[in-house]
Formats: sequence, C-alpha cells, structure tokens
Amino acid sequence: MKIVFLDSATLGAVSLKPIEDLGNLVCYPVSSPSEALERVCDAEILIVNKIKVTAELIASAPKLKLICEAATGVNNIDVEAARGRDIPVMNVAAYSTDSVAQITFCQILGLLCDADRFDREVKDGSYSRSGIFTDVSSPYSELNGKTMGIIGMGNIGRRVARIAEAFGMKIIYYSTSGTSHCAEFPSLPLDELLSSADVVSVHCPLNAVTQGLIGERELGIMKSSAVIVNAARGGIIDEKALSDAVGSGKIAGAAVDVFTTEPLPADNPLLHCTRPERLRLTPHIAWASKEALDRLVRGIAENISNYLSCIPPGSLDD
Repeated sequence: MKIVFLDSATLGAVSLKPIEDLGNLVCYPVSSPSEALERVCDAEILIVNKIKVTAELIASAPKLKLICEAATGVNNIDVEAARGRDIPVMNVAAYSTDSVAQITFCQILGLLCDADRFDREVKDGSYSRSGIFTDVSSPYSELNGKTMGIIGMGNIGRRVARIAEAFGMKIIYYSTSGTSHCAEFPSLPLDELLSSADVVSVHCPLNAVTQGLIGERELGIMKSSAVIVNAARGGIIDEKALSDAVGSGKIAGAAVDVFTTEPLPADNPLLHCTRPERLRLTPHIAWASKEALDRLVRGIAENISNYLSCIPPGSLDD
C-alpha cells in the first residue's frame, strides 16, 4: 500500500514511524502544484498539510482511497470532489489545543507585562545606570479582574477560558456560528464583546462568515488599553487595519501567529507597523509544540489504521 505525503517538511523532524508501520510511506518535503499532480498518480493514501487538494489532483490519482489532513482544518481540500469519488477525508481534531492555548498566553503575557522592554533595559545597561533598584516608570498590567473576550468557543477557546479563569479573569465569548452552545460563560454580540474586553483572543475557523470579521470598524470599538491575539487563521483580522490600529495607539497591542499569505510577504503591513514593539509576530507556530506534533502523527496513523480496518482484504494494492 502506497502512502504519499506531499509536504512532509511542514511537520519538521518529528518521527513518522507510526505511519511508516502501516505501508510504503513516500515523503516529499514540499510539492509544487505540478509536482503534486505527478506524485499522486499511484498513491492509495494521500497525506497533506497545506497542499491544495483540487478536483484536478484527485482526478490524477486513480488509485486514491483516502485523504488524510495533517491538521484540523480541511479548507485546502476539495471535499466535494473527494466525495464524488467516495474518498473519505479524515483530519486530526484537538491535537494542538494545549499548544495553541500556551502560545496564546505567552503572547498575552508578553504584551501586558512588556517583557521584551524590561529584558532590553537590563541587557543594554539602562538598568545598571539608573541608580535605583527597580523601574516603575511604566508599570505593567495584571490579568486578575480583567475581561477576556474569546471569539470562537471550541476546544481551544474553552482551554483558553480555563487558563484565563485561573488568572482571575472574567470570561465572555462570541459564537461565530451563532449557536452559543457553551452555557458556562456569557455569549455576547461581537460589538459588545469588543467594547467590553481587555483581552480579545481569536479561536474560530476561517470561513465565509469569519473572513474579514475584524476590520477597521471593529478595532475602533475596542478599548484603547486592550490587546488582541490571533492564533486561529489569517484573514479573520484585516492586517492593514490591525497594523494601523496598533501604530496609532487605537489599541494597546496585538499578537499574530497566522497570516493571510504564508510565509509573510515583505510588503505585508504588519511588518511596517509604526509601533513594532507593541505588535508581536510569530511564524504560525502555535499549533506545533513537540508534543502536539507527536499527537498529530499518531492521529494520522490512527485514521489510516481505522480506515484500513474497515476495508475488505484485497481492496488495496500491496
């Protein structure tokens, strides 16, 4: 059985042995669209992370029986085209919940505690020359008593809420699906959440409803002392509007781990913010702790194994 992974470099150096044990695994670190069309010609199981699985690519794989998404979101896969061939599409849910929640608070604490500034102050000698044992010229803010506004109360949103509660924060959320299924915390309209929250954390999927959900108008509703973090998907927050809001001081700061185009183009407005010290950027790494990568590989292997257990003997090539 041939298993083809078209963009294995996206998982770094994590061991793929759980998948290798299930068949003949062929890995390509990266694949251009034309290369992908050639490389799936004899694949029976396809693994992708960010590669676009189009109807054309599916048609180029006559032996294809299963598509495995090396992530949670499947917006890069033409699910309807796969369904037309009776090819299941299987993702891995909840593998990165702890990882994303941890990076979310890393960013929040970095912004509110002004950690980078204090570190520079000691290392550049400013503290040594100050003549006083401390620096209280610009005190940092506590999370206790502040309001955390969460956009998207799924697995990650709920984990973020739990951590926020441990800091003594009040939790409110906005349901992008409109279901407000979490009765544990108050569900508010988006404008009310944005105007009330001291910290806004985005954890919703990217879809037709959430594309451009937060733009210039929405950022203008936020408190000038508030910060916003996006560790969900690029495209949910208007990047130019965010850069302008941080640069002008309309909001106190922001942290972004995901971008509309990845990797980030040199002309992206986020790279040209006039207050870069208040805009923390990371290269889409919130999902990718060592532990999360291991869970992801095991989840892909489990999906393949579960699929194979339902296939009659002889249905797949050796």
